[in-house]
Amino acid sequence: MEFKIYKDNTAVAKAFCEHLLEIIKDKQKFHVALSGGSTPKLLFDIMAETYAGQFPWEKMHFYWGDERCVPPDDAESNYKMTVDHLFSKIDVPKENIHRVLGENDPTSEAMRYANLLEINLDRVEGVPHFDLVILGMGDDGHTASIFPHEIELWNSDDHCVVANHPESGQKRVSVNGKVINRAMEVAFLVTGKGKAEKVEAITQKKEGFEKNPASLVSTTSGKLLWY
Repeated sequence: MEFKIYKDNTAVAKAFCEHLLEIIKDKQKFHVALSGGSTPKLLFDIMAETYAGQFPWEKMHFYWGDERCVPPDDAESNYKMTVDHLFSKIDVPKENIHRVLGENDPTSEAMRYANLLEINLDRVEGVPHFDLVILGMGDDGHTASIFPHEIELWNSDDHCVVANHPESGQKRVSVNGKVINRAMEVAFLVTGKGKAEKVEAITQKKEGFEKNPASLVSTTSGKLLWY
């Protein structure tokens, strides 16, 4: 577990862009699972506006670690957010964008997306293997769409699961913990004072920390970064 701490959100995003450029450069193809949220939104803006000419978009394949079960033009769609802040501003091949079909039946879509990952990605002991998984963390300690009240989904046999938001009940499709932990590298992007206490509890393993899904991220590669 490695910590990279910066003065503000913009500095976090720029530092992560530099790191991403470094780990992509020697790859023929690069498969990355994206996250939703305010920090990735800023990251995508900076990727598109400051680094657009530096990224090899043609060899980058984009997936999502989780998606809300809404149509792709819905304001809550992680896919729409990425289109608005990144894909609409760069020249990326359409066939490199592998979205979760949030408008479809959640259970069927979780199965379809798990199958897509199995086809497109190399597998390690049967588990799809991303080059990079980008994660956020909620105030409640959730990551991807694995929430504390459904923490058992982390170890699901299925590579993709249907999760339920604890307050709204909104259904979401999410990769499970095995897929996250099998990635070559996992990077948390966590900003805001409101999350500082939760980050400390998880990373310092304070009492009750294991109730937070984010505490279960432990990559088999040993590459886990907190920005």
